[in-house]
Amino acid sequence: MEPTVLLLFVLVLSIFLGIELISKVPSTLHTPLMSGANAISGITIVGAILSAGSSESFTYSVILGTTAVFFATINVVGGYLVTNRMLTMFKKK
Repeated sequence: MEPTVLLLFVLVLSIFLGIELISKVPSTLHTPLMSGANAISGITIVGAILSAGSSESFTYSVILGTTAVFFATINVVGGYLVTNRMLTMFKKK
């Protein structure tokens, strides 16, 4: 089997699995799960930085790596802000 076909199969399978899993999560658990997802996005940022700064300097990998750094950073910052807002709701006034 060609690697491109295998990678496309994994991508499509992960999309369906992600949609199925997210649709089953109740809204009360969404914010705590986002905190865990921030840790995964932090790992993604490290991998994307390594990809963007690759010594082989393929233009395609540098562009994809830079885009991945951008979107993972947005995800981490947004998740932090939502988690921070959730935690302030539980503080005594």
